[in-house]
Amino acid sequence: MMPLKDYLVVDFSQFLSGPSASLRLADLGARVIKIERPETGDICRHLYTSNVILNGESSVFHAINRNKESFAVDIKDEKDREWIWKLIRKADVVMHNFRPGVMERLGFDYESVKAQNPQVVYGEISGYGTDGIWKGNPGQDLLLQSLSGLTWLSGDADDGPVPMGLSIIDMLAGANLANGLLACLVKKAISGMGALVQVSMLETAFDFQFEAITTFNRDGGQLPQRTASNNAHAYLGAPYGIYQTQNGWLALAMGQIPVLGNLLSCDALLAYQETAEAFDKRDEIKAVLASHLKTDTTEKWLSVLEPADIWCADVLTWDKLMAHDGFKALEMLQEVTMLDGFSYKTTRCPIRMDGQLLTSAKASPALGQDNAKIIKELSNE
Repeated sequence: MMPLKDYLVVDFSQFLSGPSASLRLADLGARVIKIERPETGDICRHLYTSNVILNGESSVFHAINRNKESFAVDIKDEKDREWIWKLIRKADVVMHNFRPGVMERLGFDYESVKAQNPQVVYGEISGYGTDGIWKGNPGQDLLLQSLSGLTWLSGDADDGPVPMGLSIIDMLAGANLANGLLACLVKKAISGMGALVQVSMLETAFDFQFEAITTFNRDGGQLPQRTASNNAHAYLGAPYGIYQTQNGWLALAMGQIPVLGNLLSCDALLAYQETAEAFDKRDEIKAVLASHLKTDTTEKWLSVLEPADIWCADVLTWDKLMAHDGFKALEMLQEVTMLDGFSYKTTRCPIRMDGQLLTSAKASPALGQDNAKIIKELSNE
């Protein structure tokens, strides 16, 4: 049995951060009901990150809202509000990711919900927390990456700020909220007490950088310095980085420079015998490596380095990754189907339980598709 079977999650969240948290709860067996605005629904239904459309709506929406139900109701209409309250009184979890003050104005804030459902676990994601001068600013991923210092860790020294190519802060904030909700559901099961779980994207962005921020504070406030080329980590020495080869790319993690020199038949690397040089002279070491690795293929270098237990890897594009036996063995993709029969391929939950994959063929909901079922259930109580 799925661990969250019979748990009900009422989810007001939109876009990415909140829905990524409720997706994880759904994958663990919870029944997740999305509260959506009639006609338009979750804004993410029309948030196109590419020109790829799935069944008339954004591919992002379908990817992050599979395995859920949609209840399209007017949150300002008194009759619809009563349906929402009936759901909330039954809910184990109520969650949202609106800016501070929005749920208070709507009347579904924690204190109001708790008054109707004292054992509720209530979760919220904000952009910048509930205090401070930024609290009303838009909690958008690129803005949070930029404000938090994250963009100065990727790319090479002369590249300027480089954001990550995914909405990483959204997803990590969602993961943090899911963790907090799960912890409080355990507490509720033991004590019968509910809780308020609050996560901000800004705090999430700082936490994501815990290793680098700890080093920065210990290092007298010295800012991280990216290498001139082949940078992959501002605080790690050579050879750490990605290098072009004759026919592709090669990733190299930590390793002793003279050992690499011998394995790669690169005499110039043998000049760097001191461990400290891997950091102090990392720019020139990386330049030597970069030039040498272009003289042969990725396959050739892997055939030399892997048997010597050097941490290295091919740098794959998605097409090559998904054709690889190593990826196929994971069974990471699943086919999901909407009620109208439209099917699409997407990722599955990455968690295994008792050796079993957590999969579901239930795709994302059409807007309001579950209204009749939910209203019938609530009417019979």
